[in-house]
Amino acid sequence: MNAEYRIVFTKKADKQLSNLLHNNISLATKINRVLHQLTLDPYYPGLRTHKVKTPEYGEIFSSRVTGDIRILWNFREKNIEILIYTIGGHSGKHKVYKWLVNQFY
Repeated sequence: MNAEYRIVFTKKADKQLSNLLHNNISLATKINRVLHQLTLDPYYPGLRTHKVKTPEYGEIFSSRVTGDIRILWNFREKNIEILIYTIGGHSGKHKVYKWLVNQFY
């Protein structure tokens, strides 16, 4: 099956992904499943994709990996690519939402 979108990572997201996956095969499987689903249908209900406003990236999308892990992304290159900005926890010291404006869509 051909994917509709190509996934591209920022350097920040690539580093975060590497740190998250270090010795965590279960999480790697879940993240790979979500990334694959993003290539097929970014609005698939299981991803719980929704828009968020960020001071750093403006209006972007957030998709759920686990109860705590989120992937923040947006379309680019005339909607043929999905650029992954950041991957991380929803809560805790290094949470991805720590810099979000309190305005969700």
